[in-house]
Amino acid sequence: MSASEPAGYAVLEGLIGYAFRDRTLCESALTHKSWLNERHGAARTDNERLEFLGDAVLALAVSDMLMKRFPDRSEGELSKTRAALVSEVGLAKAAEGMGLGEWIFLGRGEDQAGGRRKPSILSDALEALVGAVYLDGGFTAAHEVTERLFAQALRDADSSVRFDFKSRLQERSQALLQATPQYSVVGQEGPDHDRRFLVAILLDGREYGRAQGRSKKEAEQSAAAQALEVLDRGAPPTGEG
Repeated sequence: MSASEPAGYAVLEGLIGYAFRDRTLCESALTHKSWLNERHGAARTDNERLEFLGDAVLALAVSDMLMKRFPDRSEGELSKTRAALVSEVGLAKAAEGMGLGEWIFLGRGEDQAGGRRKPSILSDALEALVGAVYLDGGFTAAHEVTERLFAQALRDADSSVRFDFKSRLQERSQALLQATPQYSVVGQEGPDHDRRFLVAILLDGREYGRAQGRSKKEAEQSAAAQALEVLDRGAPPTGEG
């Protein structure tokens, strides 16, 4: 579906396993604020409020799924796994897996800047979509959609250490670079009730990634995941610290 035409919902509904009764909810969930900024007076809302709701719905659904799948794990282990699954990196990975970027309504500038592949936009849209399912069909429907979207991630979660990106990076960076990761908050945005932190990660004085999160810890985990990907690819870091 193009960014300007509300077509192809049936394909998207097939991917998430849910058919909307009110497709305007789906439409709003997929509408980035940049699209509305270019279409003043459009009879539509952006996805920020649905994202706020979807964040809470996802947290509850994922918590329930983890409790049932891992009855012997401690609260700390469950919290760590949940944080990884619903982090920006985890959500963006799930969104990429279903090609969600193709359905997002983006402004021309954001689209040309690669917005359909940006983790922040993808993760927000996925949260908004789950929020829209919740409003349209209730928690049971939202739970079922969440189970479908995170099926592979839950299989991967059979080893909780996989999701402790900071610990894994600590080990890898010491082995490869003899360097200790340094985390720095480089930006904040949003109101107090929905604050976002932007964290950059440095290894040996060079930046290996930066990521956003609703807490400093979440942003640090996401940034560490990015740095691990850079190390795994053998790619050069993004720049000087």
